[in-house]
Amino acid sequence: MQVIHISFECYPVAKAGGLADVVGALPKYMQRFDVNSRVVIPHFDIQWVRNHQLEQVHEGIARLGNERFKYRIMHEQGDVLGFPVYLVDIPGRLDRPGIYIDPNSDFPYWDEYERFVSFQIAVLDWMKSFSSKPDIIHCHDHHTALIPFLMTSSPVFHEFADIPTVLTIHNGHYQGWYDPEKKSLLPKINPEREGFLYWNGRLNALSAGLRTAWRITTVSNSYLEELQSASKGLEPLLSFESGKSLGILNGIDSDVWNPSTDPLIAKNYTPDTFIEGKKKNKEWLCKKFNLNPDLPLFIFIGRLVAEKGADLLPDLITRFLETGLKGNFLILGTGDPFLHQRFNELKGRYVDYFDASLSYNEELAHRMYAGSDFLLMPSRVEPCGLNQLYALRYGSLPIVRNIGGLRDTVVDYSRPEGYGILFDLFNLDDAYIALQRATTIFSDEHLKTALQKRAMSKDFSWYNSAKQYKTMYQSLIKMEGA
Repeated sequence: MQVIHISFECYPVAKAGGLADVVGALPKYMQRFDVNSRVVIPHFDIQWVRNHQLEQVHEGIARLGNERFKYRIMHEQGDVLGFPVYLVDIPGRLDRPGIYIDPNSDFPYWDEYERFVSFQIAVLDWMKSFSSKPDIIHCHDHHTALIPFLMTSSPVFHEFADIPTVLTIHNGHYQGWYDPEKKSLLPKINPEREGFLYWNGRLNALSAGLRTAWRITTVSNSYLEELQSASKGLEPLLSFESGKSLGILNGIDSDVWNPSTDPLIAKNYTPDTFIEGKKKNKEWLCKKFNLNPDLPLFIFIGRLVAEKGADLLPDLITRFLETGLKGNFLILGTGDPFLHQRFNELKGRYVDYFDASLSYNEELAHRMYAGSDFLLMPSRVEPCGLNQLYALRYGSLPIVRNIGGLRDTVVDYSRPEGYGILFDLFNLDDAYIALQRATTIFSDEHLKTALQKRAMSKDFSWYNSAKQYKTMYQSLIKMEGA
């Protein structure tokens, strides 16, 4: 079985969020089930690309509206990720230092639609040169959602109409809304299919993909249900398409996220040696940030945006520390400049109890999972969430809101076989009570150790999820042959 994954991100090549982690791990695990997987992403001007040997395997000319553009397909020669990675080089469009955001302005690129569309057209144009067509085309998020539409709706790509397509929604709040006039940049569309491009009067890339993909997947069962009632206008469409929709929980790459072999942490440990191992890692963290290792250490890792609930953290931390509770807080991430300012203020106010690294730092993230007692995820929206899975792997107990993939992966410690803390409402009171419960756990060494051991025993690797994807792929191939 031959599967092509088409995405704008793939860890460690190019990462802006959890999409990259999924696309960088799922294909590797699919290989273990005899599913030959390739990944196609843009050729950005970023360090990973510059540091790896690429060879050109194809060169072509495609059309974007009335203009022609040249593109090249580059193959990473060593297949160092465990699967082939191909990069689409479009001079003047994709060869930039940012994935979505211009690092010189901190704003999205002005021509993002043209970037997304030219990438998708180039991929399809390249596929026309294949001697044998892939069995499955798997697209990820709205950046690639026009591919299923073009495969079924444009005479330019009519030879692909019978290839099964999968569209995975990693975050349904980002949909690719554009002015209807942007349709003119697409290849010729069969008139009876043009309506699939629009939703509520605007061009919507995600809705076009949802209508025309053979199968829709989301990254957790709960998120699939939530999208049908809260998806920024697409609720009726997702409800209508529920018959071809499936929730498959994301996994984690247990080779990369493994405290027994992780080269980035201060001391390796196993489920049998985690007490001493986590102690050493916590001591390293606390020394670096001048925190007291005898207090509970709460961490937050991720984008500092409202979607992740990061705007709740300053008031939550303030209430915790001002009401006499004892604990340390460490933040890692970037995002809203206003939140950067607030966290910098907290650093000055709560010296020895709070610190923040307002940056992207993969090594520090690993060390924080290994050295922390609790992970905070007060998300407003969380399609799946990977951070809580990394935390469990490293014996850091997750404190999460009861929503989306967090609900599907974290069991409250009050329940049989529980190992985390859940709270229901997105407000200061519920989150504060969750922190109080955490301090109760921390003060009971026997309970804390038992919960950490239980957390580390959970298997959220890609192995089980990959089996579900293979089953889905096989069902689509049978549909194709029926």
